[in-house]
Amino acid sequence: MQVTTLLRRLRWAGAAALVVFGASAQGAELNVGANVGNVPWEFQDASGKIVGFEVDLMTEVGKRLGSEVKFVNIPFAGLFAAVQSGQIDAAVSSITITPKRLESVSFAQPYYDSDQSLTVKADSGITGLSGMAGKTVGVDTGSTGDIWVTAHMAETKIASVSKYEGLQPAMLDLSAGRIDGYISDIPALLYYVKDKPQFKVVERIKTGEQYSVMFAKDAPLAAKVNDAISAMKKDGTMASIYKTWFGADPESGLATVTVMDMPKP
Repeated sequence: MQVTTLLRRLRWAGAAALVVFGASAQGAELNVGANVGNVPWEFQDASGKIVGFEVDLMTEVGKRLGSEVKFVNIPFAGLFAAVQSGQIDAAVSSITITPKRLESVSFAQPYYDSDQSLTVKADSGITGLSGMAGKTVGVDTGSTGDIWVTAHMAETKIASVSKYEGLQPAMLDLSAGRIDGYISDIPALLYYVKDKPQFKVVERIKTGEQYSVMFAKDAPLAAKVNDAISAMKKDGTMASIYKTWFGADPESGLATVTVMDMPKP
């Protein structure tokens, strides 16, 4: 083979390798952990497709980062170890930013303001937390609702706590009378009961929670996702996702439409 021909082929091979590498880097997969069954954040529709507010959010983030997003179904309590170990790149599931969590993981800026809530059967006669004395409440394992109930057992006089991995099994037990109330994130419950008159959200529990995407501590990806979220807030994409899932425009001043700093410990 002539030297000129060999050099020409080597140059072509090098260019092809760069193209393949570039496509691979640009199309790198982003593994996002989520507790699927967490309506309306991430759940399966009638066809089995995973949909929800945070699914739309992370899919759009992936597009802006040039990455294909793959959702990995992980129970809520397992998401923390999964990001810390590198099993997943990021996690969503209406995860609240807390000072304690910031000691071991990182978060992008918040994109949703939330509180907890008490949901009961509409015919139960329970009108608020004062009616839960001596009764059994359900919570999601490791959630902010779990933490809140644990801290307020004496005040509320709740007799016992049942723990669940998501809304669906908790609501099944509420319907069957195995628990008397369910404490969890208010947006999920408002969405769930809007067409189910047998249930009622009877009290908003003020906690000042804000949701965000969780990462391993100081992961470089956190800043990149944070920048993408800022852009989505500025161009109206985040507000559009909110309206899709909650049927109204977000109020001004909320985290959904306000660019914020990344939370610090």
